[in-house]
Amino acid sequence: MPIALKHICTFQSGGTPSKSNAEYFNGSIPWITTVALNGRTIGENNAVDWITEKAIQESAAKIVPAQSIMVGTRVGVGKVAVNSVPMSTSQDIISLVGIDENRWSKDYICKFIQSKGSFLLAQARGATIKGIKIDVLADLQIPEIALEEQRKIVNTLEHLLDSIDTRQKQLDTLDQLIKARFVELFGDPTTNGKGFETRPGIEVFKLSNGKFVPENKRFETGVPVYGGNGISWYTDEILCDNDTVVVGRVGFQSGNVHLVEGPLWISDNAMYISDLVDNEYDLRFLYAVMDHIDFTRFQDAGDLKKITQKPFMQMQYIKPPLNIQREYIAFVSQVDKSKLSIQASLDQLETMKQSLMQKYFILDDCKSP
Repeated sequence: MPIALKHICTFQSGGTPSKSNAEYFNGSIPWITTVALNGRTIGENNAVDWITEKAIQESAAKIVPAQSIMVGTRVGVGKVAVNSVPMSTSQDIISLVGIDENRWSKDYICKFIQSKGSFLLAQARGATIKGIKIDVLADLQIPEIALEEQRKIVNTLEHLLDSIDTRQKQLDTLDQLIKARFVELFGDPTTNGKGFETRPGIEVFKLSNGKFVPENKRFETGVPVYGGNGISWYTDEILCDNDTVVVGRVGFQSGNVHLVEGPLWISDNAMYISDLVDNEYDLRFLYAVMDHIDFTRFQDAGDLKKITQKPFMQMQYIKPPLNIQREYIAFVSQVDKSKLSIQASLDQLETMKQSLMQKYFILDDCKSP
């Protein structure tokens, strides 16, 4: 039978001591924000700051007892962790305290809350920073099953999460390998320590703005429409037939670069290389150079982040011999084959995780693994 979280624990809010009061900081009490919530156990090493007893007495900050469940309710909605030591939290975290350990596994409750991540995000409200109220969390209905069955579920999910972590680390290692190979062959493209010939962007490529796609032309399948953060939706027209580099133009993704396959459409919040003027550049190599330069540093400083074509066209791009460019691209292609295999395995594991989450935490299916 299900039971609401509010019937198995009490809820404790957090608070942030005033940064202007030096007496509140450099103390002995670890204080965290949602950044520290890792889905598992956190301790002193996860502290974002250290506060004093005076801060506890005079501000909204409180001590959270060890072995409580911390849940992100504003920034990082639905993120969770169990604290191994007493600590304090920001106001973006609600802590579940007073849980009867003879009836409940803390890890089981954490997994349950994580399974409700999409629901919690959908309940978030707010004009600028969206968050959920305590009531949303308190009313969640958790399957009430025997403690031993809870632990079996946790063990099953933990083994799966370990496998997911392993695959992700393998992908990260391969990404680092590609970056190391780039530096080995070409050095830092912004300082050009290897002394390659350089050309300004205006002599290398033409950069064009994408075009708006009306609501009635946005579909779930068809020609991919790329924005500053990958595929936004699909349409039935083609703006660019060939592979190209797409650059975020508006928003926090402005300056990000993506190497994408044609045919495609590019939305009006992005721009793209519409013509490679210098045929002694390989497009894939040029993308790698642009990625290493990190154009996000040229974002305008206003509230609405954006970037113009100017820094891309004025930037000096290294121009190694074409055969060396292609040597690097061949290396990347080989590594990408390994990444595809690992990613396929990772996707399968993620699908399995979602399936098990549904099995264990849908209210009419509370069976053990």
